Amino acid sequence: MKKNNPKPGSPVRGSRTGRPIMALLDLLGRRWTLRIVWELRDRPLRFRGLQEDCDGLSPTILNQRLRELREAGIVVLEDQGYVLTGQGRDLFAALAPLHRWAESWEGKMEDSKS
Repeated sequence: MKKNNPKPGSPVRGSRTGRPIMALLDLLGRRWTLRIVWELRDRPLRFRGLQEDCDGLSPTILNQRLRELREAGIVVLEDQGYVLTGQGRDLFAALAPLHRWAESWEGKMEDSKS
């Protein structure tokens, strides 16, 4: 069965109304989606390079996630490979504070082991 791409205003996992935040969390909560966005943060990647950077992610899943991210306007395929769109870069910028928090958390967890 084909899963529908989450869209604001349509029912999504966790929300019958499809509130925008719930649609985004449904999309980003899919396996490998955040990793793909992460790997595209600095540079374009062709399919095989992206697959390698994602630790050998299966081509079937990578194709599916790229399709979902393209439909959501987060990723686009250009001559040099897959790249984040303006929306994708905005999303990555919004995730940056979470990344900083996670690194701080890691340090605190390491400190508590000592």
